[in-house]
Amino acid sequence: MPFNIVRSDITKLKVDVIVNAANTNLKAGGGVCGAIFAAAGADRLRRACANLAPIQTGDAVITSGFDLPAKYIIHTVGPVYRAGKQGQESQLSSCYTNALNLAKNHKCESIAFPLISSGIYGYPKDQAFSIAIYAIAKWLINDDMDVSLVVFDSGT
Repeated sequence: MPFNIVRSDITKLKVDVIVNAANTNLKAGGGVCGAIFAAAGADRLRRACANLAPIQTGDAVITSGFDLPAKYIIHTVGPVYRAGKQGQESQLSSCYTNALNLAKNHKCESIAFPLISSGIYGYPKDQAFSIAIYAIAKWLINDDMDVSLVVFDSGT
């Protein structure tokens, strides 16, 4: 059950599934979401997501990876940060757990996550990082998968 933290472009990784930090409508956005849509083939991914939207914060759904090296994309919606109020820590943790469970259900052996909610959703990177590490490590106690947490820049 390897768990790696890597500095890379998530759209280039050769894993079974990458995770998209999505919005509730599963539409192309900025940051990692925009990069994933562009690399996967925006039109096909947009059509696949339209059939699954909307989803709630903390939930996860899966689509094909289309033009990505990854077979699948799991889309999960992280919380917008509101000074740690309104259960955001639990919602953020659920993003990781639900994505891992969905990947396991699709027989995936490797998964790569971005640091969910740490971009335009405003979650402080140090807190988002701690929640990600805890949620992934807790899941790995009982399950097996090669997990990567992908940070894109040195500010992450």
